[in-house]
Amino acid sequence: MNVGGGTGAGDCISSPSTTVSQWFFTVSQRYQHLLDRSTPHVRHRWIAFSVIALIYAVRVYFVQGFYIITYGLGIYILQLLIAFLSPQVDPELADGPGPSLPTRGSDEFRPFVRRLPEFKFWYSLTKAFCIAFVLTFFSAFDVPVFWPILLFYWVVLFISTMKRQIMHMIKYRYVPFTFGKQRYSGKKETVIDEADVSRP
Repeated sequence: MNVGGGTGAGDCISSPSTTVSQWFFTVSQRYQHLLDRSTPHVRHRWIAFSVIALIYAVRVYFVQGFYIITYGLGIYILQLLIAFLSPQVDPELADGPGPSLPTRGSDEFRPFVRRLPEFKFWYSLTKAFCIAFVLTFFSAFDVPVFWPILLFYWVVLFISTMKRQIMHMIKYRYVPFTFGKQRYSGKKETVIDEADVSRP
């Protein structure tokens, strides 16, 4: 019987884990809040990404290594780019007439719904560059390789993949960009920003 009304040994053991879980929950909430606040600031987000990419490029240039990590990063970027340029519903797999995709800048505004929205595209790229930057501090990932071969293979892969994507766009007559398209509401002319369409 606990006369003094104090906490038992079980409470003392579980207290640190509870504190850690609460701390992680608070940090994740603040992190998500910052992401939510950054969603409408498209230009600032991409400027920040450019700075991170430049820092990574400078790091690899001065270290003169980690080409395998850079090659893997390039393949991942290519996958993200294809998902960013592809419609959410592939016209080859779509059944029925359905809503047509925008084909010309002069067409009536019809938002292009991407398979990978702009915000998730930016977030995935930024996270990938940050992870790759951290990996450059571990010598185990610095595998000796002749980097021109990797660069040549990546360029060939990029050209063939983009050629296939462009042929897909031409075949199904869609444009994967919504900027420049206008929507008219009464007598006022408003322009829809791409961030509004692609926000998760």
